Amino acid sequence: MKVHHVYYVYILLCADGSYYTGMTNNIEKRFAEHTIGAIPSCYTYSRRPLVLKYTEYYNRVDDAINREKQIKRWSRKKKEALMNEDYEELKRLSKKYNTNE
Repeated sequence: MKVHHVYYVYILLCADGSYYTGMTNNIEKRFAEHTIGAIPSCYTYSRRPLVLKYTEYYNRVDDAINREKQIKRWSRKKKEALMNEDYEELKRLSKKYNTNE
């Protein structure tokens, strides 16, 4: 029997207006950990309350890790275009089309 795994890439909006991008295999549990401040060294600990703004899911952990790393490198505007599902703006903001990301 094949076990089906799901891995999530997510973006949180922090109280200070910044975004946090992460990856997990249990989005509900991980968001709860962020919300209660379970990990004091985490970026989000001093930036609560938090809002879960965006999720994507993957069947392969490597795909999720690579996507998380990709999104973490993006500008704020590019992350917002992704969260708003504005794919034309996302394309416009990509370095391929615009060197002033």
